[in-house]
Amino acid sequence: MESIGATPHLQPLVSVVVPAFNASPFIERTLVSATSQTYRALEIIVVDDGSTDDTARLVERAAVNDARIRLLRTANRGVAAARNTGIEAASGPYVAFLDADDLWHPAKIEKQVEALERLPDQWAAVYVLHHFINLDDELYGLGPSHLARGYIYARHLTYKYVGNGSSLLVRRQAALEIGGFDSSYVAAGIGGCEDLDFELRLAARYCIEYVPERLLGYRKYAGNMSSDHVRMASALSEVTRRSLAAGPELSSYAAGSAILAAHKYALNQYMLAGNYRLAAAPARAILKADPVFVIRLILRTSAGYAKRKLLLALIGRERLARPCSKPRFQDLASSSRPTEMPKSLRMRRRAARLAEADAALSSAHAVPVREAAALESRV
Repeated sequence: MESIGATPHLQPLVSVVVPAFNASPFIERTLVSATSQTYRALEIIVVDDGSTDDTARLVERAAVNDARIRLLRTANRGVAAARNTGIEAASGPYVAFLDADDLWHPAKIEKQVEALERLPDQWAAVYVLHHFINLDDELYGLGPSHLARGYIYARHLTYKYVGNGSSLLVRRQAALEIGGFDSSYVAAGIGGCEDLDFELRLAARYCIEYVPERLLGYRKYAGNMSSDHVRMASALSEVTRRSLAAGPELSSYAAGSAILAAHKYALNQYMLAGNYRLAAAPARAILKADPVFVIRLILRTSAGYAKRKLLLALIGRERLARPCSKPRFQDLASSSRPTEMPKSLRMRRRAARLAEADAALSSAHAVPVREAAALESRV
């Protein structure tokens, strides 16, 4: 019990930044997932990035019922500039980003704040894992379950742990110190990976924590930014190039691993787009270092095509296209913890060598890895 006259502990304010462009099909559901958080000390800043649909009207209607929501309207400048506008307007010491078509589990912010509050300021951010959801909020797949904590710059270049723009909760001061999000990608016509660029600049200077639970519904559908496979391939390649040029100096092994991972991502994206002419260059680069990856990707793509043809023959196009009922993200009774897929010996060795590179970098840049290791041993 608290003694008489004691000051109750106040929750630190979390500023939720929601960049929105023509988001009327989803924005109401997204805002409900934000306002339904068990963590109540929130301000929800929706930055309408020059929408031409009903986005602003729907946000204003939601704000009538929840005073924590406020709307900022700007000309269309892209998601990076919209997020920066939200960071600048934020009042809280923590900022969480929520894309206007994604959903949060009710416990997301509470668990992230709890994780970060027990860590020193050198730990600047915390991420969660995600489910994939469709247009109807139904679950249709699991995001990656790779996890790493502490100083993870070299490993993040290869494994990209955070995964998307709606996962991260960050100390506002750290976001300001690294200059926020880089809007030059949109100006160059390759927007789509600004969140990864932000994460890498953050990881180059700070330690990062995780909550090992799937607390995010990440929406993928034809027409959203991540479905433009060719642009996403170009964007990630450019993020990798810039990070290697401007970030901490990596060992040749860690730099080569990052470049190889970018080639693999590009090849996969070009294959999804059916652009085999563009796929040729990364495929040639990968064949020198990891020919098994190319063979497996071709076999997986061919198997998927053959499976669809067989299903069409057996049950017909109409039945194949008929929707089937799936669990909805909002109906999850609790968040799910990941089931880690077994790693090959080669993957384990790569992760271990990249962890060594991170340890060397953190020592060179005076990141308190001893403190990080001690904390990790207690988790």
